[in-house]
Amino acid sequence: MRPEYVIKLLESGERIDERKFDAFRDIKIETGIIKRAEGSARVKIGKTDVIVGIKTEIGEPFSDMPNMGILKTEAEFTPIASPDFESGPPGEDATELARIVDRGIRESGCIDLEKLCIKEGEKAWQIFVDIQIINHDGNLIDASALAAVAALRVTRVPKLEDDKIIRDKTEMKLPLLHTPITVTVGKFSDKFIIDPLKEEEEILDSKISVAVMEDGKICAMQKSGESSLSMEDANEMIDLAVKKSKEMRKLL
Repeated sequence: MRPEYVIKLLESGERIDERKFDAFRDIKIETGIIKRAEGSARVKIGKTDVIVGIKTEIGEPFSDMPNMGILKTEAEFTPIASPDFESGPPGEDATELARIVDRGIRESGCIDLEKLCIKEGEKAWQIFVDIQIINHDGNLIDASALAAVAALRVTRVPKLEDDKIIRDKTEMKLPLLHTPITVTVGKFSDKFIIDPLKEEEEILDSKISVAVMEDGKICAMQKSGESSLSMEDANEMIDLAVKKSKEMRKLL
């Protein structure tokens, strides 16, 4: 679809799929879809399709956090998901996506990392959040963040016996404290857009991704796009993200 057509639609107050500017596409969440993972979830927002798998390993805690477990988040953009993706190591877009998802989880205090310490300064559980993009039709950030949280909520930490991980036995549920919800708001001209399609993302002036806590407080935020934002526009976009996070939270 030509960018000129998308621009013309938005300027006239319409969208490609006839949604309102502040409306999500249909959102579907499935959990426990990867049997060999400690936790997993699949999220579909319209045709955008993301799978997150959670794996656990034993590692040495970071020197500045000797009594805490470790969180690592990675994303992979495979060519099957979009003709824009190429084979090879993660590019800038995949790295940015992983960073945004990781920040929302980390800054919210979602996981009680202290409970994942096995022996201070020597041994702790490592939680790996692996994001796989199955189909890219826009708004990968919100889909990936939601899938990550959904997967973490069903994650079980395997049993440890004589320093060996027994994956078919469960030691405990992953200790969670909070459930951050990330909502991205795009700006085109003087209009604010929720859940942009891929074609809409390509013509946005800028966008803000906001991670929101249960009480509506913001724990993380990321702006992208070349255009600057006025304080008034930024505040309005943030307020919209907080409002829409309540809708998404109900799905969990």
